[in-house]
Amino acid sequence: MSVSDATDWPTSALDAAATAFAALTCEPAPLVLDCAAFGPDTDLPPQVMPLPALRDWLLRHPHAYTVRDEVWRELIRRARLDGPHWVIAAVGMALPALRQYAARLCEGYDGDPADVDAEILTGFLTALRDRADLTRPAPYAGLCRAAWRAGRDLRLQRQEYVLVEDIEHAAAGPRTPKTPYGHPDLLVRRAVTLGILDPEDEQAYIDVRLGHRAIEPVAAAVGVSVDALRMRLSRIDRRIAEALADGLLTGVASPQTRARLLAQAARRGQRRAGRAATARLDITTPPATAAA
Repeated sequence: MSVSDATDWPTSALDAAATAFAALTCEPAPLVLDCAAFGPDTDLPPQVMPLPALRDWLLRHPHAYTVRDEVWRELIRRARLDGPHWVIAAVGMALPALRQYAARLCEGYDGDPADVDAEILTGFLTALRDRADLTRPAPYAGLCRAAWRAGRDLRLQRQEYVLVEDIEHAAAGPRTPKTPYGHPDLLVRRAVTLGILDPEDEQAYIDVRLGHRAIEPVAAAVGVSVDALRMRLSRIDRRIAEALADGLLTGVASPQTRARLLAQAARRGQRRAGRAATARLDITTPPATAAA
């Protein structure tokens, strides 16, 4: 069975997700996880488990926090790196909680319950794709909080009205921009121009630090490990913080300062090129044979 086999597609986003999840986890080739990969200390059966069975196990063991964290880190990684099937899988694994949130938020709600479902799912998917930090504990709890907040915000929007005497002039008045003027992207571009941020790191920095995207797919696109990219961004953070403190990104940099920063950038580039050349040599050079 495939998702396209469904003839009566549900109008509710959560019902549609449940249908897609059922299609992906049915015989003869259900989506599975190898629980033996999580280690012997998780209490999970050391076997390959279909996702519905794994979800049922987690529901029966609500206090197995370590296991849940391990399972959800793997689900989030796969959803970010291995395609849309694993996005549906992650949603399906969270459906019991998402349905519970929808039921609570729809109590006394005079709008369309399908809108609440859609907002809850949107909040969950946004956190799944870009917001959940796998280095922190309880990633699943973070996903659920994002889903709840999205549905709650929809309800609150229907209760918020701002009464003004003259709507056409409500926004009138002087608007003086604050320093630094412009979008943060402009500061990043200036940091690149000054040599504070290397050009090859610009997009990754914008995606992770300004766009709040998940670091795993960004690291995969750049071609480095997650830990390497995380350390690289931390070093950039320090350089940008120092530049802001010195007024370099909001004021005028002297020719001497520009020359110093560009020289530092050139040395970083040389070190990076040297490491890349060493890595290529390690890959292409056959191991030495032992002396007879």
